[in-house]
Amino acid sequence: MNTEFIEALHDLEKTKGISADILFEAIEAALISAYKKNFGSLKNVSTNINRETGEIAVFARKTIVEDPDDERAEVSLDEAHRINPNYELGDVIEEEVTPRDFGRIAAQTAKQVVVQRIREAERGVIFEEFVSREDDIVTGLIQRIEGNTVYIDLGKTEAVLAPTEQITTEQYKQGDRVKTYILEVKKTTKGPQIIVSRTHPGLLKRLFEMEVPEIHDGVVEIRSIAREAGSRSKVAVSSTDEKVDPVGACVGPKGLRVQSIVSELNAEKIDIVRWNEDSEVYVANALSPSKVVSVDIHESEKVAKVVVPDFQLSLAIGKEGQNARLAAKLTGWKIDIKSESQVTSQQVNPKDNDEQVQVLDSEED
Repeated sequence: MNTEFIEALHDLEKTKGISADILFEAIEAALISAYKKNFGSLKNVSTNINRETGEIAVFARKTIVEDPDDERAEVSLDEAHRINPNYELGDVIEEEVTPRDFGRIAAQTAKQVVVQRIREAERGVIFEEFVSREDDIVTGLIQRIEGNTVYIDLGKTEAVLAPTEQITTEQYKQGDRVKTYILEVKKTTKGPQIIVSRTHPGLLKRLFEMEVPEIHDGVVEIRSIAREAGSRSKVAVSSTDEKVDPVGACVGPKGLRVQSIVSELNAEKIDIVRWNEDSEVYVANALSPSKVVSVDIHESEKVAKVVVPDFQLSLAIGKEGQNARLAAKLTGWKIDIKSESQVTSQQVNPKDNDEQVQVLDSEED
């Protein structure tokens, strides 16, 4: 090892942020293993690298005892005194045992250690970069598809899009550019593992923040999101400025803002509704595009009983109950939907009401 190598270690300290002392210590530890492996030694040894010249020395370490049992690890007090009369029982003496051709092995070992440490440092930097971006959007290219798992190239590393986080109606192809939501960043022995999603409501929220300046600036606030990825979503918004219409801001001129998000999510339908602190008004808004006649809130049961016009009943419920189910998720209320004729029939003959009643729980998936 020479002075150029020492200078290179100090350069790494500046460029990669890896402490030169840590590198020296790691190399010295690796040299001990290399010495024992190549020279068949079971001795208790230590190594030392001169921090200025790069010269390497290997020392056999022996403990001073009264009656040595293992000459490779122990030495008598009399023998130790021949080296230095100040030695006492229990002291450890060091004897240089550096092999003549150890330089080549040392150089190779040092190179391996440095490369490994650089790789670890780079992984650490990547981990810190992406762990700070959890709950954010990243854009990457689909690198490969193994089984049903999609691997996305993010430049410095790759992300994993598991089958459970994929939109079932989407087709993923190698080379396609895709936006995903970072769910979690894990530290592994092979580097950071980045788990991403296309189905998480957070993806929809971040897309709105990117497309709607009023949300980014804090004038418009997303209060709640209910999403059935790939099919339909509902987003409740409010405004801190009376002059700013939160729904209009999210829709954008001629619907351009929301249409951009719909396109990114491959035609997923998005209902933007106005949030209201009055639960009756909020539930009515959440059932959009259906019109609502009345909403009766039952706090103790956490149920909202809703009456809609007869011709709006199927629209309020939605295909396979989707509209009402999403409204329930959005508001946090169980929703009991009836048409006007069902209510009238029940009032006339409450014991003989065979009409279908639609009840949806806000906790139902």
